Amino acid sequence: MPSFQTVRGMRDLLGEEALAFTGIIGKARETALLYGYKEVITPVVESFELLSAKSGEEIRQRMFIFKDLGERQVALRPEFTASIARLATTALKNEPKPLRLFSAGSVYRYDEPQKGRYREFYQSNFELMGSSRPEADAEIVLLTDSFMRSLCLRGYAFKIGHIGVVRGILSQENVDEKTQNAILQRMDKKEYNEAFKLAPTEHCRNMLEGLLQLKSDDCFETVEKIKAYVATDEIPKAAADNLGDILKLVVDGGCPIQVVEPAFARGLEYYTGMIFEIYIPELDIALGGGGRYDRLIELFGGEATPAVGCAHGIDRIALALQAQKNVLSTEGKKRVLVLAVNDLLKGEALKIAQALRLSGVGVEFEVMGRKMGKALEDADKRKVDYAVIVGERELKEGAVMLRNLAKREQTIVPIKELAKKFSF
Repeated sequence: MPSFQTVRGMRDLLGEEALAFTGIIGKARETALLYGYKEVITPVVESFELLSAKSGEEIRQRMFIFKDLGERQVALRPEFTASIARLATTALKNEPKPLRLFSAGSVYRYDEPQKGRYREFYQSNFELMGSSRPEADAEIVLLTDSFMRSLCLRGYAFKIGHIGVVRGILSQENVDEKTQNAILQRMDKKEYNEAFKLAPTEHCRNMLEGLLQLKSDDCFETVEKIKAYVATDEIPKAAADNLGDILKLVVDGGCPIQVVEPAFARGLEYYTGMIFEIYIPELDIALGGGGRYDRLIELFGGEATPAVGCAHGIDRIALALQAQKNVLSTEGKKRVLVLAVNDLLKGEALKIAQALRLSGVGVEFEVMGRKMGKALEDADKRKVDYAVIVGERELKEGAVMLRNLAKREQTIVPIKELAKKFSF
């Protein structure tokens, strides 16, 4: 018989790891509700044309692409934004603005597997469509901060920039869009020498190189340096002004920005304005990021619609929480086992289990036919908190035995009061 393994770059999530993932996604969902975002669920498989339109050359090369039985070229989604933009041009095109949309699920890229990076990974995704104002950009950063706070994650930092500064410099030098994208892709990888070689003129190269020297420890001072540096160029100057407006709102909203990066770039081609990443310096991993994309919906046939969004890597966040020995709280979610002392009482025990479930108590029912001692021993090993033991003598009194497995204590509890014992 063959011994089947997971496909390379994929993996199973079991037990505590699965619980961590669902817990993180649950916190993202709570954040969405706090900020007024409505959840949408989109297909894992989309047309290749949609997903490749403005994703960037590197991501296009790493998509899982195939033909379906109708000979249509399709792909597994490498991120959420293209699917959400499609929704904005179809099912949601007549909805009042702004649209605030939340998604969570798996995405796929053919990357080289390594710690914290798989070919199937999970993201939570937030998109705000319909506003071009700095308040919208600030909201996306602030909700990311709220999400991280809800996880009790320590030591994270924000890096923020504006793609309009770099694109503005390149546009002033009449650099075509394809070359701009190639330069930005290399800058995203910190391959600055390779990036600057693609600049068509010495002045353009000098301008890009000069951006790298503007960073300071004070984020507002860095913005002022950028403004002064591009003061004579209208497009990058407007971008720098916009970045300053956004930064003030973010800081006023209680989110400290540690780094303003003058030469910041991200791999996706559709960004047009503010961009940011959140990371943990000591672990050297990015946990998420996003930015403004004002032309993507128009590209897909919709009306010109300004938009800004972000995605958070659930795998990376789980890794960071694990490194910090930070377990998401499950306080109040007690595990309860219900078992009968003999086969004749299993029907009554099952009724009690069902009644507890209807009251919102999570219950495991003994289904292995084990003797009571073995069943309790197994429950203890699996860190079950309480055992409800249905015995003939107690049942005649309308009661059961409630055993605290950790404390090795037990008491008689009336069945009608049993659910209240788990209302922590």
